[in-house]
Amino acid sequence: MLNPFDIVIFGGGGDLALRKLLPALYRAYQEGNLPEGTRILPTVREQNKQQEFIETAHLALQTHLGKGEYNKKDWTAFAQFLVPVVVNVTEEDEHWDTLKNILADAEDRSRVFYLSLPPAVYGRCCELLSIKGLITGQSRVVVEKPIGYCGKSAEEINAKIGEFFTEEQVFRIDHYLGKETVQNLMALRFSNALFENLWDAKTIDNIQISISETVGLESRAGFYDKAGALRDMVQNHLLQLLCLVAMESPHKLNANSIRTEKLKVLEALRPLVGEDVDNNVIRGQYVPGDLKGKLVPGYLEELGEGSSKTETFVAIRAHIDNWRWSGVPFYLRTGKRMKERCAEIVVEYKPVSHNVYGDAAGPIQPNRLVIRLQPEESIQLTLMSKRLDSLEMQLEPVTLNISLSEKYNNGYHSDAYKRLMLDAAANNPALFIHRDEVRQAWQWIDPIVERWQSKGTPSLYRAGSWGPEDADELLEENKHVWFNAGEQV
Repeated sequence: MLNPFDIVIFGGGGDLALRKLLPALYRAYQEGNLPEGTRILPTVREQNKQQEFIETAHLALQTHLGKGEYNKKDWTAFAQFLVPVVVNVTEEDEHWDTLKNILADAEDRSRVFYLSLPPAVYGRCCELLSIKGLITGQSRVVVEKPIGYCGKSAEEINAKIGEFFTEEQVFRIDHYLGKETVQNLMALRFSNALFENLWDAKTIDNIQISISETVGLESRAGFYDKAGALRDMVQNHLLQLLCLVAMESPHKLNANSIRTEKLKVLEALRPLVGEDVDNNVIRGQYVPGDLKGKLVPGYLEELGEGSSKTETFVAIRAHIDNWRWSGVPFYLRTGKRMKERCAEIVVEYKPVSHNVYGDAAGPIQPNRLVIRLQPEESIQLTLMSKRLDSLEMQLEPVTLNISLSEKYNNGYHSDAYKRLMLDAAANNPALFIHRDEVRQAWQWIDPIVERWQSKGTPSLYRAGSWGPEDADELLEENKHVWFNAGEQV
């Protein structure tokens, strides 16, 4: 059972805190996982905002919780955990002393500093925590992605944080790793001989990892135009999923063992430099189009600028040069204003070596494993079967569907942020990212960015589509096609 802890959310009045962090902690309370005596200290910049924060949080929960999750009784109890405090994260003033005095009566408990802030101020915030003597042996700092905009800036940020916190105290969060279905990847692989014995280049033809969004810029225009899809999604989310799919079995399920195996995957990724980028990476940018019957604006219209080379879509053909995956293409894809919102991993197996059935039985399709992470959580396995409604020998693909959302529909709400914040409080770093992983990921990403800066512009695609045609052609070169959510059996 988790002991009472203090969590200070710097940027407590921001979008992330109100949309994700506070609802996650509210769910933790509802499930009995928020110990009595725990304090949630969201920071705000001004005194009047401190007074308004409780009502702001109340409204945020009603807005962002799922159907049936909010009720007044639980809100009243949860509100007792909230202790809003005024703090300027870049200036040393008297408000820091107020925070110090609040925390002073519980210096022996776990203390989590969640930096829901722009990465540029991570270092200064950590420095002020140190100056004010707020960092104890039981303290952890949680930092949001993306860490930097390139390998050099990421290293500078990590180095600055490292001046005040040990590596063991730094929890770099990627909320995709907190999703229950993502964690189920390891259970699926390492506790089922059926899959682990068929998880290599001898049996697998290709693997696709896709994260598609239907939303556009929303309130992130300033950030997104500087970052783009490659930095915002590929450098962290997609590469982390790739690591979990491709890594060797850790000898123990602890943080060090898991991180060691993930790092080996990143180190084995074949570099993409110069013309290799042109041949293996597609970038796109959406223009106005029809999305679910509604005309939506293009990227430039949403941005309010006349021109921008920022990519809103990326597709990559990657290879992992080791004995297990030699010759197997890994296709990574992410984009905004796509036809469907979905995150899934598709494992396509090789066809049978010899077809004993004649042409009249119909074509034999290779087996396919689909692990869907969102919006619903499921595992689907497509097999070939005889049609039972015909006396003739006719084959067709059938899908075994394990709907995890339905099976575990017992009131438990799968929430990645909830899981990760509780893990940070419990000092469990297994689902967080090590500094070496950040360094290695940027080392692979930076040459792609450099190539784009010197050559070419994004291909255009209609909002409401599956991306630019170039992305389809990328797979056609290997006689593969994208698995698009809802369009294939």
